[in-house]
Amino acid sequence: MADNFYLRKGYYEEVMLPRMLATSLRQRGKYEYSDLSMYFMKEIVEYLSSERLDQYVEEQFYAPLGMYTAGYKPRLRFDKSRIAPTENDTYFRKSLLQGYVHDQGAALAGGVAGHAGVFATANDMAILFQMLLNGGTYGGTQYFQPATVSLFTSRQSKMSRRGLGFDRWDPNRSTHYPSDLASPETYGHTGFTGTCVWVDPKYNLIYVFLSNRLNDQPANKLSSMRIRGRIQDVIYRAIQRNL
Repeated sequence: MADNFYLRKGYYEEVMLPRMLATSLRQRGKYEYSDLSMYFMKEIVEYLSSERLDQYVEEQFYAPLGMYTAGYKPRLRFDKSRIAPTENDTYFRKSLLQGYVHDQGAALAGGVAGHAGVFATANDMAILFQMLLNGGTYGGTQYFQPATVSLFTSRQSKMSRRGLGFDRWDPNRSTHYPSDLASPETYGHTGFTGTCVWVDPKYNLIYVFLSNRLNDQPANKLSSMRIRGRIQDVIYRAIQRNL
């Protein structure tokens, strides 16, 4: 879980997963943000593929796409000096996390989870989302059907702006989310540590922002100063000037 920090083998399978599966649905008919569905998606992928999630995504997506840095457990693949620190964890693991996932639940799951744990460069994220922007095709290879990409990146209900596993443009414009100038077609994801990636099909745009609001800086500045959205606005203005 961290340097010199270990967890009893089988804790996730024997303790965490059964408790999650027994969690009641208390907000039926209402939107509630939760990672449980992504925990369960990992179990579904592993059951159907008969492989661990980290092995499956590496073999089926990352390696064929040419994503040479993306993956789980980067300390097993790269020298520590190549990995930016995640956080000086003073709450749980009591150490500087470097190459270990920030999310405590994902750490308890061994660093491989459906909702957190993937490390990558901006270039690799651009490759993955270019494939989605292309409708599931990249480099002449089809990874998803266009209808699958459309389904997962589309709004799914009237009570939430979100797609399936993807966040989306917020119709409540008072939030300015993700950007003042983003089109309603925009989909993507923001990470808890301060990262984000947004795809705007109207402008053929992929915006990748990799930062860290947890390590050695005030945690709320990235949001309170709207750094990500303001940078995105600058990109849109540059595009619009050249249309």
